[in-house]
Amino acid sequence: MHRIFKASLLTALCMPVLQAWSFDELAYYKYLHENPELSFQEEQTAATLAKTLGEAGFAITTKVGGHGLVAMLSNGEGPTLMLRADMDGLPVAEDTGLSYASTVQATELNGQDVSVMHACGHDVHMTVVTAAALELLDRRDEWQGTLMVIMQPAEERGAGARDMLADGLFERFPQPDYNLSLHTIATLPAGKIGYIAGWMMANVDSVDITLHGVGGHGAYPHTAKDPVVLAAAVIMDLQTLVSREIHPAEPGVVTVGSIHAGTKHNIISDKATLQLTVRSYSDEVRETLLSGIERVAVKQAEAMGFPAELKPEVTVRQEYTPALWNDPDLVERGVAAMRAELGDEALAEIPKEMGGEDFSRYGRTDAKIPSFMIRVGTVPQTLWDAANRGDERLPSLHSAFFAPDPEPTLETGRRAILAMVLDLLAKP
Repeated sequence: MHRIFKASLLTALCMPVLQAWSFDELAYYKYLHENPELSFQEEQTAATLAKTLGEAGFAITTKVGGHGLVAMLSNGEGPTLMLRADMDGLPVAEDTGLSYASTVQATELNGQDVSVMHACGHDVHMTVVTAAALELLDRRDEWQGTLMVIMQPAEERGAGARDMLADGLFERFPQPDYNLSLHTIATLPAGKIGYIAGWMMANVDSVDITLHGVGGHGAYPHTAKDPVVLAAAVIMDLQTLVSREIHPAEPGVVTVGSIHAGTKHNIISDKATLQLTVRSYSDEVRETLLSGIERVAVKQAEAMGFPAELKPEVTVRQEYTPALWNDPDLVERGVAAMRAELGDEALAEIPKEMGGEDFSRYGRTDAKIPSFMIRVGTVPQTLWDAANRGDERLPSLHSAFFAPDPEPTLETGRRAILAMVLDLLAKP
């Protein structure tokens, strides 16, 4: 059964066809799933969340670092605990077949018209954090301190946490003693919680390479300088950065996700562009990979006889996401609290991965705030069983087919978050 709380839900501001009614987390989740918004465009999502939490009694501040929302609840002397959820959807056309599937169309900042979907589970994150916050409001006699709920924009662009911090998040509001968050995972069944102490997710960098050449006729390559051939050489040499320049025990990824050049079979282009994603954990490995990318591009051009005026341009984009560190002491305490609430079978230690999450920024400020992100399983049990038999494949995050089993996913996530908050803010 889905959980029902006494706090009011949405009114005509964002759901004009509905009357005010009790908070129903399953209905709330379906509404958010059906109405995603792209990064930097989360205006209505933020308004929905602000109205829900504001009418329940939280002190609301909007437009923090863009469409960011801060909801504060003071409950006597004690620590300040931050709960963070992210709000943005992805430019993915949903193909789940769900009755509440998104059919939203929107325009990206670059002018491209796209379909939009919550393909990374941010609808789960928002619903779980909202439901937990409302239950904590209802159970104020069980804890003491300050609850700080953050609804963050633009996680998928690696910019939301950066922008909220730059807008004075920890100066305008109390600096937390603890940061907690959650993220869906597409490789655990619904009803399970994954956790890891220490490094959990990687540094994420985006790199653009522009290779300049001299165009010409495809029949006379000796009269041109072919940037496509240069691109091929650069792509192959980039793979040696991980295999030959970093310690074999250190994780690293250099992936060329896009290459564009030329217009016709028999025309040698005068330019080729590459887009890369670069993943690492340590600052040393990150610097080795980023500096190595530029060195490979420039030196390969020199080796192929490209003149100095055609030197490649290598740009490391600003939407850098630092690696996510889960504080080991906080993890130990949080896992104990979740185990007491959910039981041993619901918890699974998971390996670190090369995905990225800008929740990392909150714990990497000068204050080094202890932070812990849990992973909430989403896979329907029947699909999980079929995948284990080899009959099905599990859709990944960011897939058009990603479809969490909502009721056990939401309930388990909410109970896990509540268990940790009630432990950390327990009355002395």
